[in-house]
Amino acid sequence: MKETLLYEGKAKCLYSTSDPDLYVMEYKDDVTAGNGAKKDNIAGKGELNCAICNVIYEMLAQNGVPTHLVKPLDNLNILVRRVEIVPLEVIVRNVAAGSFSKRFGVEEGSPLRMPILEYCLKDDALGDPPLNDMQILALDLATKEELSEIAAQTMRVNELLIPFFAKSGMRLIDFKIEFGRTPDGKILLADEITPDSCRLWDAETGAKLDKDLFRRGLGNILDAYQEVLRRVTL
Repeated sequence: MKETLLYEGKAKCLYSTSDPDLYVMEYKDDVTAGNGAKKDNIAGKGELNCAICNVIYEMLAQNGVPTHLVKPLDNLNILVRRVEIVPLEVIVRNVAAGSFSKRFGVEEGSPLRMPILEYCLKDDALGDPPLNDMQILALDLATKEELSEIAAQTMRVNELLIPFFAKSGMRLIDFKIEFGRTPDGKILLADEITPDSCRLWDAETGAKLDKDLFRRGLGNILDAYQEVLRRVTL
């Protein structure tokens, strides 16, 4: 089904198919941190992320969140709708951690009074700089209507993910997602939701079950990702 390689990112590849409205997305075993400054290849990581994301996207679709996922093809490849990616990284923070804690001097693990919605420009060369709504509109990265739809869908995703992970004994600290436009202008959740793009902590012990293990040199992410998959498929 795969035809031409259209794009290769840090963790996934995108291929054309015989249908101009469908692509194949392939998960890679590569893992990076710091916009690619730290790299490794961990056999089996791609399969785990593919399986985890498929479970999450199926749950979201069942709850009315439109996604690019059409169907899984095998352990590494999924069939997706063709979209033009909106060049924004959309971040939700439920608990202070990572760069938020560093920027604002808030102890990591401190609960926030309300979820925080943030945007960054999707541009590794510029270091993914933060953006506000007015900057997004002024730079013509999205329309006012698109930004409103992205914000609404993002907060709905957060509302669904918190209890989804909680029932498996995990706290959703924060996450990053991306959206795409279909040829007819519809906004869809695209890319992935995996331990690469979420901070997930064990609800009882606080143990990290995400890419921070690699990012901070704290342990084996493969074991953690296997545990996440086990929990979300119980």
